Amino acid sequence: MTSKKRVVVIGAGLAGVTLARRLGELGTPALLVGDEEHRPYNRVLLAEVLAGRYGPEVIALPAPAGLLRGRVTGIDRAGRTVRCADGSVIAYDTLVLATGSNAVLPPLRGLFAPDHELPEGVHAFRTMDDCLELSKAVRPGVRAVVVGGGLLGVSAARALAVRGAQVVLAQQSERLMERQLDPAASALVRRHLEGLGVEVHTECRVRDARGVGGAVRSVELADGYALGADLVVLACGVRPRTGLAREAGLDVGRGVLVDDELRTSDPHIRAVGDCAEHAGRVYGLAAPALEQAGALAELLAGDGTARYTGTRALTRLTLTGADGPFDPFDLAAFGETDPRPGDDVVQLADATRGTYRKVVVRDDRLVGGVLVGELGTVGALARAWEGAEPLPSDGGPLLHLLTQDGGS
Repeated sequence: MTSKKRVVVIGAGLAGVTLARRLGELGTPALLVGDEEHRPYNRVLLAEVLAGRYGPEVIALPAPAGLLRGRVTGIDRAGRTVRCADGSVIAYDTLVLATGSNAVLPPLRGLFAPDHELPEGVHAFRTMDDCLELSKAVRPGVRAVVVGGGLLGVSAARALAVRGAQVVLAQQSERLMERQLDPAASALVRRHLEGLGVEVHTECRVRDARGVGGAVRSVELADGYALGADLVVLACGVRPRTGLAREAGLDVGRGVLVDDELRTSDPHIRAVGDCAEHAGRVYGLAAPALEQAGALAELLAGDGTARYTGTRALTRLTLTGADGPFDPFDLAAFGETDPRPGDDVVQLADATRGTYRKVVVRDDRLVGGVLVGELGTVGALARAWEGAEPLPSDGGPLLHLLTQDGGS
């Protein structure tokens, strides 16, 4: 590498690849170090691979020229080098942590074998390897229990169902996707899954995974009820990968703490994506990761005015499957979907078509919304929300935003 200022990026996920590619376009090539054997890919679309809609090659990301496969095991801040598992040492002038996040594994009895490996039939759902192992195990009639009813669990349950599995979804809280959706929208998601044959249990805690000969055979609920299982999918959320940062002595909260220049407590180390915590927020979403990567690329390429000041992130999920009788199911949520006292709420629901639209207005400004099915209005609503400009007082334009058919 001939650049006087050597940029090394650890992590070949969406944030790391986007940053390295953008830096190359700006004339500041970077060395990208990724620890997965697969070509970099868009993790958001793993459920589509599991459902059989896409092959792994379809969700691959355009890899930048400087990609090194290896696992970084330590950072020497004084010497400005990183150590790799194969014994090699890489020098840097600027180091960027784009290490992403790990799947949260719940504290279930019987979860780990003596060698700390998951028992046969128990899978996390976070990486391409997880996805491919699950795909090999799924067949029509297989009994699958998905633990976790958030965005990831709902996606996994849908994908397994369209592959012909008998799916039970166990969610500890009172409704599905409670972080993104209000009760009415959550009920529509549940209805959709149940229409595919998914058995949904809410307010239901799984406490034990039981097996025979090292392979899972059932899971036990907190009330003692046992569910037969050939597969168990753990979809209990993600946690920022901060191990390298902690061991190097960087300031870490829930994620690696960064300022508006994505700088950590070490001026020579930056962080972006799922592992970064900015202004008290760890986003764990694609849009903020892309914005952070873009801002940091401008900064490292010499634009001293570039800053990252936060993302008003919209969560969007399209549940599809392999070609067949299953219609796609779309939803989107942004901002505050639960109104405060004094807020105005506009709702439109069509039980027959399974569509639902709701927006929350505060002080004549759109502060949040949730839409399920027929998302033609989502683009216009998101732009009104992002702009944070006062809405006309007669309410007509807002109703138009809710009912128009374009702009997504």
